[in-house]
Amino acid sequence: MNNELETRVSSKLMWRIIPFVMLLYFISFLDRVNAGFAAFSMNKALGISSAAFGFGGGLFFVAYFLFEVPSNLILHRVGARIWIARVMITWGLVSAATAFVVGPKSFYLARFALGAAEAGFFPGIIFYLNNWFPGRQRAAAAAWFMAAVPISTVLGSPISGAIMQMHSALGLANWQLLYVLEALPAIVLGYFVLKLLINSPADATWLAQDEKAWLQEKLKSEATARSHVQGHAESALSALRDPRVLVLALIYFGTSAGLYTLGLWAPLIIKQFGFSAFQVGLINGIPSVAALIAMVAWARHSDHTGERIWHVVLPCALAALGLVFAGLASSAIGVVLALIVVNVGVSAGKAPLWAMPSMFLSGEGAAAGIAAINSIGNLGGFVGPFAIGWLKSTTGGYSAGLYVVGVTLLASALLTLIFRKSVTVKPALAR
Repeated sequence: MNNELETRVSSKLMWRIIPFVMLLYFISFLDRVNAGFAAFSMNKALGISSAAFGFGGGLFFVAYFLFEVPSNLILHRVGARIWIARVMITWGLVSAATAFVVGPKSFYLARFALGAAEAGFFPGIIFYLNNWFPGRQRAAAAAWFMAAVPISTVLGSPISGAIMQMHSALGLANWQLLYVLEALPAIVLGYFVLKLLINSPADATWLAQDEKAWLQEKLKSEATARSHVQGHAESALSALRDPRVLVLALIYFGTSAGLYTLGLWAPLIIKQFGFSAFQVGLINGIPSVAALIAMVAWARHSDHTGERIWHVVLPCALAALGLVFAGLASSAIGVVLALIVVNVGVSAGKAPLWAMPSMFLSGEGAAAGIAAINSIGNLGGFVGPFAIGWLKSTTGGYSAGLYVVGVTLLASALLTLIFRKSVTVKPALAR
């Protein structure tokens, strides 16, 4: 009976929660990285060099670092519904305003403001999912949520490429239209978050009474089991002082460097082979199809086996290898094949990684710890794109920067092996 009830509840959670939060993240990632397509004409029009573009692209994550933990602590107190709606509406307005930057300095300001506006969204949703999904489904839930990233690339890249082939409208250049048109969905969806997002299982009218009782009891029993884990952290201060949070943040640093190197620079790397903007959009989507399949399958395997460590180590090592291949490739086919490897590695490792904080964090500690991991780790999103831009300006090519990002991913793999020795968890809790 319990197995049948668990299956029924899991199915409802997946269908009621995941598609909506995936849509939110789809728009989020699109607004973060569409600068990679806007750069086709924006950089020349505004006199933004490769180094300046990489620096500006990365400033998003500096703001993220500064505002992430306070944002998630506010979410913990006021509830996900109100706070996520605020985040979305604010970032939509800032993203649209990026259309009116006039040079490198205003581009820097716009990217910093976008990071400040969006701070708290990703860790807020991860924290939200941890409050709904039992441990046995946690990696799969996170994987489906984060599948919005490759889907955003698959669907968003051709759309962004098509917009960039337009000439002008309403007195706006193509890159300005790109920012405005792709910001509008965030503002609209912020309203729907207020209507559709439910703060906790206790308020879920779409769960039957026996389903609600089972889910609440399951989450409570896991929280009790978690409290017996060595070094369990429940307060914000204890979580922020926990060295395991820093280790997970450094692991995430490498994966973020890889992800945003792809998001901001892959279109420009592909375009150097002479493709049109729309063709770049189509080609840029190919690696993400493979990444989507790998991400979901790998997360399910991690949940099924209850194993997390090697499910992070192997993808990080694979992504590092792919970046080396991308730096050595001299043809469009070679670059695309290498980008497939990088996409698969970066994407597959993320869901098992985000299942790890719940091994030793709960309550306010989870809100603060998850935000800290994301804020510090996302500084890789500054270092990766900036390294690519600076080294391209210095060397004239992308290879050196790709190798540097590859080293950060290799470091993530090694740090994950170190983390294995720092947490003891019962198999039932991991699964």
